[in-house]
Amino acid sequence: MRAFTVHTGIVAPMDRANVDTDMIIPKQFLKSIKRSGFGPNLFDELRYLDEGQPDADNSGRPLNPDFVLNQPRYQGASVLVARENFGCGSSREHAPWALEDFGFRVVIAPSYADIFFNNCFKNGLLPIVLAEETVERLFKAVAGSEGYELTIDLEKQLILTPDGQDIPFEVDAFRKYCLLNGFDDIGLTLQDADDIRSYEEARRMSSPWLFNASA
Repeated sequence: MRAFTVHTGIVAPMDRANVDTDMIIPKQFLKSIKRSGFGPNLFDELRYLDEGQPDADNSGRPLNPDFVLNQPRYQGASVLVARENFGCGSSREHAPWALEDFGFRVVIAPSYADIFFNNCFKNGLLPIVLAEETVERLFKAVAGSEGYELTIDLEKQLILTPDGQDIPFEVDAFRKYCLLNGFDDIGLTLQDADDIRSYEEARRMSSPWLFNASA
């Protein structure tokens, strides 16, 4: 998992509440357990004018010109500002995979579904919770300035705006530690690899019958 320290990126607005995980990555594309390859179908129903099919080539599909991520001013966006209850619905881990594969590193919203919120941290995506009035100010700033960028400093827990404002945010200390170091659940476990090997070797010596493959 990629570590997250400081990130600066163009902001794209998702101006709708209760965006569920099936809208983020529709169920017909959940054919792989790899973390890559889902970006082309992120928000598929909104991005394209036809119905997407699994394993289809997206290059010839008609784009919806009204959808925010298809507009030239938001190309290359890596920070998503959304409304309340983002990531609700089913618990698919593919939702943060699709966002990260598309290029997003940060989501800012007033609230999230709990499972989606937890899955973001496990996949290198930083979900930030801000008050509704603060999120509303960001929506207005994005609308009023093409190429609007934010800098997110995880260590300092600050969002830096182009006009010099600092917006503090809260993050759980353990989740912050994992993101700063790029530790997903497997990476975190491997920090104790030496202790795990020592335990397994001692167990093998004390109870060899448990490791007898022919038993």
